[in-house]
Amino acid sequence: MNLFSKLIRFGSIAAACLGVFMIVNVSRTQAERQMPPAGDPPVPPPHKPFPEAVAATGILEALSENVAIGVPLPGLVTEVMVKVNDRVEKDQPMMKLDDRDLLAEQLSNKAQQEISRAQIAVSEAQLAKLESQLKRLSAVTDTRAVSQDELENRRQDVAVSQAQLAAAKAQLAASETAMARIDLLIERLTIRAPREGTIIQVNVRAGEYAATAPKSPAIILGDTDKLQVRADIDEQNATRIRAGQAAFGYLKGDPTITFPLEFIRIEPYVIPKVSLTGSSTERVDTRVLQIIYSLDRPKNPPLYVGQQVDVFIEAPDLHKKQ
Repeated sequence: MNLFSKLIRFGSIAAACLGVFMIVNVSRTQAERQMPPAGDPPVPPPHKPFPEAVAATGILEALSENVAIGVPLPGLVTEVMVKVNDRVEKDQPMMKLDDRDLLAEQLSNKAQQEISRAQIAVSEAQLAKLESQLKRLSAVTDTRAVSQDELENRRQDVAVSQAQLAAAKAQLAASETAMARIDLLIERLTIRAPREGTIIQVNVRAGEYAATAPKSPAIILGDTDKLQVRADIDEQNATRIRAGQAAFGYLKGDPTITFPLEFIRIEPYVIPKVSLTGSSTERVDTRVLQIIYSLDRPKNPPLYVGQQVDVFIEAPDLHKKQ
């Protein structure tokens, strides 16, 4: 082997060793440039108020839950009488749907009523005439002047006229019933408050089309003077929950804001967890037990319906060794 071949051979080996050395050196440099260790979180987690507690995520609702106001049938909204933060009383009008088709039917029905009244007047006059003729014929005592067949025919004519008058009156009663039905349908198109409360949200405007099953309700109504918390307990911790257990809530994002919670009830049905990302590929593999607590709404800081809170419930671990 000549000298040139040896130089190429050993040069290749040296280049490979140099490459390995450079790779190791770069990796070491990158390792030294790693991000510094994470510091404290920008918002410290809430302090656990009980030695043994179950943590849950809750959401603020209006007292007695939010009422999603719907419409009895799809239609065009002609007027919205309320706005957000308005205080409404029970049966107060909130919005109105288009009722022009019913008003047109009402006009037709009024005309039909006039026809029925005119028919009644004609039937009454006809009956009075036939009854007068029958009375005069019945007063004739000479059988040669008036035959029994004639009298019987007159009696039948009176009976037919009486039936016609009854039919005309029935037709008028049917028209009045139809008018009352139309009045009820028109009244139904004025959406009224089912109970006293505050308008939390308005999702419809005059000129828009209201559907019976929309993505969001037309109006949301609730009593915001006092709030309630709907807390979701993972099913793994559901066995530790009992009615009347003490609980505290911490406002999400600010653990310094805390408030005691008053137990209302436990929803006796475990449901799929809904506080998810909304991805179409997401699978629901967690079920939760819901507990309802109430709280007085503080003036400072303000709390709003829909805010999330961290809830800690005093619940001893039944499986923990004493």
